[in-house]
Amino acid sequence: MADQFIALANELAQQQQDVGKVGSALRFAAARFNAFEAALKSADLSAEKENAIEWFGNDYKEMLTDNLDFHIANPPVATTDAQADVEIYKG
Repeated sequence: MADQFIALANELAQQQQDVGKVGSALRFAAARFNAFEAALKSADLSAEKENAIEWFGNDYKEMLTDNLDFHIANPPVATTDAQADVEIYKG
């Protein structure tokens, strides 16, 4: 499923010519959906809010660290038209 989201992000980045704008939208969408997930799974979201923030934050930090390490070892290459390559690691 992640590859499907990445493919859409790549498509939007090519259309928008703005990887940062697409990244921001993707993070917002993930936050919105994760809040919905937490609300569905929680008997008392107000009481469990800080635990949810910590859990999702730690999970994201681990995934981001792994992917940053990948891009340190495999830097993106600019395309021939000097546009930044928007292809994201597909793991």
